[in-house]
Amino acid sequence: MKKQNTWMLVEAGMMIALAVILGEFVKIFEMPMGGSVTLGGMVPLFLFAFRWGGKQGMIAGAVYGLLDLVIGYYSMHPVALILDYPLAFAMIGLAGFFRRTTTGYIGGIITSVFARFLCHVVSGVIFYASYAPEGQAPLVYSILYNGTFLGPELVITVVLSLVILKFARLPEPKVAG
Repeated sequence: MKKQNTWMLVEAGMMIALAVILGEFVKIFEMPMGGSVTLGGMVPLFLFAFRWGGKQGMIAGAVYGLLDLVIGYYSMHPVALILDYPLAFAMIGLAGFFRRTTTGYIGGIITSVFARFLCHVVSGVIFYASYAPEGQAPLVYSILYNGTFLGPELVITVVLSLVILKFARLPEPKVAG
């Protein structure tokens, strides 16, 4: 069991580091007030969640969210910090609760990105309503703003994840014995 925990922590660290590199340095475009489309920035976190499960995936996602917060900090309300960073990225780990089939992988990614989207939308409605254009409801503004980057990010993530999973089967976690 100790060997398995060590291996999981090593993989988590590697996948979080890879997600930081892809998320920070391989951006396709960046939104003016946070959020970006990357070339697969969430993929390493999804692969980790699929291999190790939802609970471990959510922890790795939350750790990534905290690192992302530290790297790209914006001054904001403390509750918005929680919604937009550790909680939103922890949602990526939800994919680990899905079956290891092509349908399960796609469903897990879509569900996880949608849950992350909801975290950002709630934060946007509560804390960023003042940025909505005159006459536009804060909910509509938040949905449009967050959908602008998370929609393309979802498509890129599904495609890259499926390509990687097709050629590199995820082995079962090693069990000490």
